[in-house]
Amino acid sequence: MTELETTASAVTLTIENERLRSERRELLAELRACRARAIDATETATRRIERNLHDGIQLRLVSVAMWLGLLDAKLPTEPDTAKPIVAEAREELAATLHELRELSQGLHPSVLVERGLAAALEELRGRSAIPTQLNIALHRRPCAEVEACAYFLVSEALTNIAKHAHADQVLITACDVGRVLVIEVADDGIGGATTHGGTGLRGLADRVDALAGRLIVSSPPGRGTILRAEIPSPFSGSSSAGMAGGVPQRGVDMTPAFRR
Repeated sequence: MTELETTASAVTLTIENERLRSERRELLAELRACRARAIDATETATRRIERNLHDGIQLRLVSVAMWLGLLDAKLPTEPDTAKPIVAEAREELAATLHELRELSQGLHPSVLVERGLAAALEELRGRSAIPTQLNIALHRRPCAEVEACAYFLVSEALTNIAKHAHADQVLITACDVGRVLVIEVADDGIGGATTHGGTGLRGLADRVDALAGRLIVSSPPGRGTILRAEIPSPFSGSSSAGMAGGVPQRGVDMTPAFRR
């Protein structure tokens, strides 16, 4: 090997080493940013729960206690006035239970634990503010962590669509392809969604990335948005609940009709 070749080889090696070091620095920076966002999201969720408990549920329970105190005072001498007081107390209790259910949905919905992802997605579909179709082909149940990730991804996506997309319809697709859970949420709205700039999609991408998955966003302006999450998962048992047709295979066009 000539001196020139030796020098060229050394330069090439130096450039390659610098490229690898640069990639490592970028990965470390992204990891730190991801951790910071996760911590911030946790703190925000904790503050929200504390605020909801204090400002909503606690005040309602105090109100119920006052109504019951008034009922206790009125019942012996004025029994005819007790009925409206009981009605007010019942209404307050019903509202409190409703708020507790709404709050618990943001923690870990019981339907997801008890009946699995298919039933939980069906419940989300029923609560969606926009007409939503559901196409599920889950032959096995994903592990709990992956189920929770998929549920909250769909829940957040539906919320974002209702707020920002100006969409007329939504299609949710869930299937297992090999050992990967695939979730898609597609709408026919205005598009233009991005994971950059501190949006809610960045948080969804972090949640999927934490499970070694990936979130793909297709959102051309004026042509709606498709969120596709591919999450590796150990599957347990068989699950025919919510099955609709066969599992879409790799390479099959899963694009909703309104985007073709």
